[in-house]
Amino acid sequence: MITTLRLPVAEPVAVGPMLASLRSHTVPGYENHDSTTGTHRRAIRTNGGAAHVAVRFDDPATPDGGRRGDARQLEVHVETAGRVDVEEVGETIREWLDLDVDPSVVDAAFELDPVLGPLVQTHPGLRVVGTTDWFATAVSTVLGQQVSAAAACTFSGRLVAAFGDDAPGGLRCFPTAHRLATVEQSDLRAVIGTTQSRARTVSELARVAADGVAPEQPSFAADLLALPGIGPWTVDYLALRLGDRDAYPSGDLVLRRALQVESAREAAERAEQWRPWRAYAVTHLWTHATYSPPPSSA
Repeated sequence: MITTLRLPVAEPVAVGPMLASLRSHTVPGYENHDSTTGTHRRAIRTNGGAAHVAVRFDDPATPDGGRRGDARQLEVHVETAGRVDVEEVGETIREWLDLDVDPSVVDAAFELDPVLGPLVQTHPGLRVVGTTDWFATAVSTVLGQQVSAAAACTFSGRLVAAFGDDAPGGLRCFPTAHRLATVEQSDLRAVIGTTQSRARTVSELARVAADGVAPEQPSFAADLLALPGIGPWTVDYLALRLGDRDAYPSGDLVLRRALQVESAREAAERAEQWRPWRAYAVTHLWTHATYSPPPSSA
């Protein structure tokens, strides 16, 4: 069964950077990105079974998509094979793409800042892309440590192909924690093609997640930090993707370069004035450093 949803989105919304982020983090088999139409597809799990969603903003009128004044909707095609609650899917997508924020409040908090003010003018209504599956994002983050985003997506795609579940639309759901927890570390390493230490981290992460560790628990950050191969950057980055709008991975190399500081401490001090919206601040800085075109040499 295929159902179409139209989710209202508060203007402005910076569609361009969102699509660029989704495109650069596309995990083969789990997702598909069509740059021509601006459509992103993903397999998701729901309480009623697997679903395949295809999302597209209805009017990418400008390259950035950040218009003021006009109504904007996100068109969502949901393909299901079981008794999936479509409203549940809609809420998942709203959280994933940060559709419920009031962008005028966030933009106003930065508009006079000498660093962020110009970035807000370039990308008004920038959203923080979240997740539809915290465990999938956590595993992909671990696999992305010290490698390129493309390599991380390749590693994650191998996990999906080997241990994922079929979903409608020809995609596969990301493997569950319970599934990966049953796989020997040596087999994980062989499938992923990564280092022994990275495979160990994935295995330990799957084990604790299967045992019940989850983001809603107060001890979540401490539980993750106790695992081999997971440090403050990973925990802070996950917090940002899981909806903490003041999360700020101060140790991030791209962030420190963007701020022209040497240490995580300096990056944290620079961001104090951006509370409680530091997740948006770092997303603006990442967007400028990673997804913005270089200035013309003409």
